[in-house]
Amino acid sequence: MKSINSLFILALLVLLISNCQQAPQPKEDQKTAAAVEVPNLLDRNEALRNGKEWETVQNQYVSLRNAIQKENEAEARIKMAHLFINEARVTGEHGHYYPAALATLSEIPADHPDKDIRFRKLATRASVELSLHDFQQALETAEAAVKLNPYNAQIYGALVDANVELGRYKAAVAMADKMVSIRPDMRSYARVAYLREIHGQVEGAFEAMQLAVEAGYPGYEATAWARLTLGEMYERYGKTDAARQTYQQILAERPDYPFAIAALANLEAEAGHYEKAEQLLKEACTAIPEFGFYEQLAEIYKSTGREADYQQTMDELWVMLQEDTDSGHDMSLEYANLYSDLAEDHQKALTYALGEYEKRPANIDVNRVLAKIYTRMGNAQKAGLHLEKAKATQAQYPELKALTQQLASR
Repeated sequence: MKSINSLFILALLVLLISNCQQAPQPKEDQKTAAAVEVPNLLDRNEALRNGKEWETVQNQYVSLRNAIQKENEAEARIKMAHLFINEARVTGEHGHYYPAALATLSEIPADHPDKDIRFRKLATRASVELSLHDFQQALETAEAAVKLNPYNAQIYGALVDANVELGRYKAAVAMADKMVSIRPDMRSYARVAYLREIHGQVEGAFEAMQLAVEAGYPGYEATAWARLTLGEMYERYGKTDAARQTYQQILAERPDYPFAIAALANLEAEAGHYEKAEQLLKEACTAIPEFGFYEQLAEIYKSTGREADYQQTMDELWVMLQEDTDSGHDMSLEYANLYSDLAEDHQKALTYALGEYEKRPANIDVNRVLAKIYTRMGNAQKAGLHLEKAKATQAQYPELKALTQQLASR
């Protein structure tokens, strides 16, 4: 029910960063505040506050904001951008936080005298560009950063991600090798796991992802993401019991974590337990306005013939896509999947998918989506063409095998 790549890329992006209502703001000098504008910190839903974590974030925001407003410190701007990126992931408020991060970074001069500041600005910007699906620009930004510092492991992580999304898999493997050689940690292990999986080395992918989980601290959000990715891998290859146990372990370490709740909902829906799945998804949606959660709800309503609920949820999904697009997020593949999987308007789906294909024709996920759409449209020739491109890395995804069987039976 979930796309193979979207949540994983999200997981990788949060691992790249190491370090509603407005949060309470202290009194300040109005002239100083007017001189240097700092984007707002939005309040977290109560379910996302995770003990003292939210208080720590608020205190960090106030401290960084003061440093920016008083001295316009470049160091504070970079740390604030990291804070915004993390909050985007935690709260789902991408439309606010990604532009906020870019605006915060943009005030650091390109010719800043400190070489490390210039490097970190570029590395952070590349992370945001990846989140916005601006993969070519992210690659160029990361390549500029690595020229300033070729010894930082995390910039190679951005190069892995950008090359993967652009279908440059050989280059992605080389960048992952470089990353691991500099610093074998959660982030590098996660990328190794993904690259192994897309090259058909499924057991090796499980091993690397387990290493990523073990490298994290229990209860931290980054660790929860790594464990979520491991659970999704189990689920993808039919290891349902292991997936369920993994999601439950996340909730034992980080209660109310919405992505784990939604993952359990997906298992319930796959088992035909739609009432339980709906209950869990609504719980997750209350915590975070995540597109994928609403998409899963729409699938349930469609499967159970609840037309009014289905239409209402679809209306919400179109609005969410438009809002993300308006904030600079390229949602072409999400549009293609939604039109094909739920709206069953395959011609519109094809338009969006072909637009994405023009930008990254070698990406296996883009080609997989095109193969799916052409299969549903009854165009076996074009479906077969894109299916072969989708299988270029020898990935063993069950969806690819299912598409192969469908075309072979025609």
